[in-house]
Amino acid sequence: MARTNWAGNITYNADRVVSPASVAEAQEIVRRAAKVRVLGSRHCFNPIADTEGVHLSFENLKGISVDRAKGQVTVAGGVTYGDLGPALYAEGYTLHNTASLPHISVAGATATATHGSGTALGSLATAVAALEFIDGSGNLVTLSRAGNPDTFPGAVVHLGALGAVTAITLDVKPAFAVRQDIYLDLPHARLEADFDRIMGSGYSVSLFTDWQHPAIEQLWVKSRVDPAVRWVAPDTFGARPAGRPMHPIMHLDAVHCTEQMGVAGPAYDRLPHFKVGSTPASGSELQVEYFVPLRHAVAAIRAVRAFGPRFAGLLMVSEVRTIAADDLWLSPFCSEACVAFHFSFEKDWPKLRQLLPDLEAGLMPFGVRPHWGKLFTMPAASVQSLYPKLPAFRALIEKHDPAGKFRNTFVDRYIFGQSGAGTSASGVPQPR
Repeated sequence: MARTNWAGNITYNADRVVSPASVAEAQEIVRRAAKVRVLGSRHCFNPIADTEGVHLSFENLKGISVDRAKGQVTVAGGVTYGDLGPALYAEGYTLHNTASLPHISVAGATATATHGSGTALGSLATAVAALEFIDGSGNLVTLSRAGNPDTFPGAVVHLGALGAVTAITLDVKPAFAVRQDIYLDLPHARLEADFDRIMGSGYSVSLFTDWQHPAIEQLWVKSRVDPAVRWVAPDTFGARPAGRPMHPIMHLDAVHCTEQMGVAGPAYDRLPHFKVGSTPASGSELQVEYFVPLRHAVAAIRAVRAFGPRFAGLLMVSEVRTIAADDLWLSPFCSEACVAFHFSFEKDWPKLRQLLPDLEAGLMPFGVRPHWGKLFTMPAASVQSLYPKLPAFRALIEKHDPAGKFRNTFVDRYIFGQSGAGTSASGVPQPR
């Protein structure tokens, strides 16, 4: 039976999937394999996780260990944010940020610089303090922020190319509560005039729109709550409070969404858009996401808005978020805070393939970078030009995986500049 990603638009070429019961078993699999990649929650929409060899699933590796002295937690390679949030809360801790979808694996999300939203918040990868992985020889390697300051920033966002991550250590914070308030019909004029203030009006802020209306349909403000301080409603910038719980897609039921209407709860159960244990959709969508330096936010919003008529009938919803700068070599936010434009499109690749090159060209003047785990059509050379530390990252791959066991078509094309079979002219497979 053919194996696919979550959306079903990518069919994997792996000859088998193996779920080791221990790290030692995983090491032996890597030693014997000619080609191998880790298969996480399968939520990437391009072939970044594909391999022609063995797919390693760490679904059986679920350990979680809190180190109170260091303020850190170490999680095994198969742990998801849905697993981790409640476990940390029970110990009195939380993460600074979390994925919008709780079923995403921690190791996979950080490897691709996945992010939440918050002008002052770094991506999920910025919490990583140490990595343990199996290298191309089957040996266990540990790299840490403290012990390997010169190369660690290159290892965190690794695209699965350094090895198989068996454990990841994250910085944690004392647990705190968050409330979620939704506002409707934010005028575009106010968004452009007050973009920074709007996106900074809560701990985490998101905009949802289809880019076809005279206003932004939804403004989601997630605010940190201090029980000792009376909460004061933020400026709504001309938007009106929603009178009921909302789904990001206006016409859908909010039953799977985390609790809203100002009801405070643990951060792990408010920062995600969807509830722990709930998969919000069947995968019948194609996701695209681009990042633009925050200083170009308003100009980029105008550029995206111009595509509104072409989005009609194809775009399900778009989310706008902000992410703080970091120092991670392959992070789209390396050295510069960004605004993110996320798109959930109908599952119609022929139409999307025609749209994306034009959308990317419209954002090109602003130094646009694509999300490593989403669909894009930017030429490999253009992507490579955006990452000055790419030569150093290649050297890191060659050090830890000299035989290229963990390399695949995606890595060869976008990191090493080599063309691969089974791709379109732009390097993206033809999804079904």
